[in-house]
Amino acid sequence: MTRRLALAAMAAALAWAAPAAALPTFAQVRADWRSADVVVLDRHGEPVGRVRDDFRARRGDWVALADTSPALRTAIVLSEDRRFYAHSGVDWQGVAAAAWANLWNTRTRGASTLTMQLAGLLDEDLRRPGAAGQGRSLTQKLGQAAGAAVLERSWSKDQILEAYLNLVPFRGELVGLSAMSQVLFGKYPEGLDARESALAVALVRAPNARAAQVASRACGILREMRLPRECDGLEGFAQLALLHTGPVAQRAAAAAPSAGMTQLAPHLSRHLVGEARAQLPAGAAMPARIASTLDARLQRTAVASLDRHLRELAGRNVEDGAVVVIDNASGDVLAYVGSSGALSGAAQVDHAAALRQAGSTLKPFLYAQALEEKRLTAASLLDDRPVNLPVGGGLYVPQNYDHRYAGWVSLRASLAASLNVPAVRTLVMVTPHRFHKRLVALGLPLTEAGDYYGYSLALGSADVSLLALTNAYRALANGGSYAPPRLRQGAPAVPATRVMQAGASYVVADILSDRHARARTFGLDSPLTTRFWTAVKTGTSKDMRDNWCIGWSQHYTVGVWVGNASGASMRDVSGVSGAAPVWHDVMEALHRARPSQAPAMPAGVERVALRFDDGLEPAREEVFLVGTAVRRVSVGAPAARAGTPMIATPADGTVFALDPDMPPASQRVWFQAQGVAGQPARAVSWRMDGKPLGRGGEVAWLPWPGRHQVELLDAAGKVVDRIGIEVRGASVRAPVAAARR
Repeated sequence: MTRRLALAAMAAALAWAAPAAALPTFAQVRADWRSADVVVLDRHGEPVGRVRDDFRARRGDWVALADTSPALRTAIVLSEDRRFYAHSGVDWQGVAAAAWANLWNTRTRGASTLTMQLAGLLDEDLRRPGAAGQGRSLTQKLGQAAGAAVLERSWSKDQILEAYLNLVPFRGELVGLSAMSQVLFGKYPEGLDARESALAVALVRAPNARAAQVASRACGILREMRLPRECDGLEGFAQLALLHTGPVAQRAAAAAPSAGMTQLAPHLSRHLVGEARAQLPAGAAMPARIASTLDARLQRTAVASLDRHLRELAGRNVEDGAVVVIDNASGDVLAYVGSSGALSGAAQVDHAAALRQAGSTLKPFLYAQALEEKRLTAASLLDDRPVNLPVGGGLYVPQNYDHRYAGWVSLRASLAASLNVPAVRTLVMVTPHRFHKRLVALGLPLTEAGDYYGYSLALGSADVSLLALTNAYRALANGGSYAPPRLRQGAPAVPATRVMQAGASYVVADILSDRHARARTFGLDSPLTTRFWTAVKTGTSKDMRDNWCIGWSQHYTVGVWVGNASGASMRDVSGVSGAAPVWHDVMEALHRARPSQAPAMPAGVERVALRFDDGLEPAREEVFLVGTAVRRVSVGAPAARAGTPMIATPADGTVFALDPDMPPASQRVWFQAQGVAGQPARAVSWRMDGKPLGRGGEVAWLPWPGRHQVELLDAAGKVVDRIGIEVRGASVRAPVAAARR
């Protein structure tokens, strides 16, 4: 009689609890679900990274029922709602059994079905605990029953079970099957076996229980699944799994993504999420997905190549690396590997964005500028012998990488073989100030003025990032046009600007694609050689701290850096042995099915047959900017063959400081011209501030405070070069003894 009264009371309550009819549809719940992470996708929609954004709970992606383990589905039904597929939301047999047991103070499983629990998860009022931490009130239980009836009328059983598994809290901050599976067991939900499924389901009823209690309950579930042998060693397994949800582990992983899996592009993902957060309007929610420009397949290739080659360098004190690949036409970054991952002691450092010393990778831009200004041609001879250059702190003495010198070499050989002394001599002509302006225009983050770096800028003393440097090389690939790279799909395109002349860029590309020209340093068969057209340059910074290889094909520009996050020197690692093999691998992957042709010769460039006297270099066809071509080069007049005489020293923008206590004769400034060898001594003349200064390839001047303009005139009296200098300090005094006489 009492049981019938309880059933009747329950039926009346169901009719009374009408507000439950406002529960959402399955489609609404699915659409409103938000992971605790922002997921970064590649250009094809494949996830490549996750960044934690919501710290209220740890939720993963929504998991379809078809993508869950069969063992888990079996365990949850056996444990929580054995007659789930038979009842219509409320298990009346279970309700009656629970009421009878309560009447006689007998313990039994609760009467809440999976559908009733889901109703509580969907409605905050039905989920909130009672006063003083007690269980749900009778009204809440009745509301859950009413909600279950509504859900069963509009949802399918599979939809109810799918939503429940995605919404149910498991332990600590873990909500939903995806987060639980990946954090506790390091795998996706479809991979959970029977033991793991039983442990997961045991947490539903007792999320904060000790490992021994969870294991005991899981054992009961396994017995119901008729798998008692799976209980062996289950307590130790439970302790190990639950360690990931302890307070120490949670604090350590507070900012980590919900997914416990290895990420393909973690550094770029963090950058894009941070950028999106900074641009977010006040009160707006973060997007759940951000579409990057990456290609996941290429990203995997770059990651694998970097890992393999760094392992091959074991024992040479090198553990870090980075790779960037950019599409020449669009500027889309197709691969962005920020670190070597597990090989690194600083895997979180983004080495694709970190500033490191550029080494010889800046030389192509220097020579391009010298070509544009018609100070040099690809055939010009440069003196590769020791040189001492006066600077503010003393003398700057550049040296070649191998401490050997080649004497007179052409610009082509100097750049292709990466000789240092000729590059410094070229910077003397171009000047650090003007070269600095060019590098900044190419997007390199040089924060100091050109004078700060001085002549060492020719050898890459400035700090640059791999991303910026690779994109600057992309400007060479695009005929001198610069535009910033794109990391996110849908980002507004920035119009390209002309930074270098197309002709000069073409000449540099022709040199850097010439494997015979670089044979002096790298040999004919090296990782810099590809079966298709490419132009490439290596670089190594001081003390072997940074190693670079940057190059481009018809369609792509690839940059690689290897070194150490700590700045420690590598041992016997050069551009061709460190970064170049990775560069070669990535280039080969990019062109397995896509050819790369040499660029077409632009207007303003011509190819001329050239020979060198005394067999200095083999005869060849050389490329020249129109109006600068020569057909024969003689060691006797290296600079004159480049076109026009020019001022060799001092450099434009030089500042001199006078010491009033030194004799004037000791402070004379010498002006030297280049390109006048073999000509009469009076073939050129000089003017200072519009007044005659002297004749010949070298003249001396007693400095006077102020700003001055120095001009070099040819034999016909035409100004062929001009520089500005500044003298600071008091005017010099004549020696005391001379003044008395």
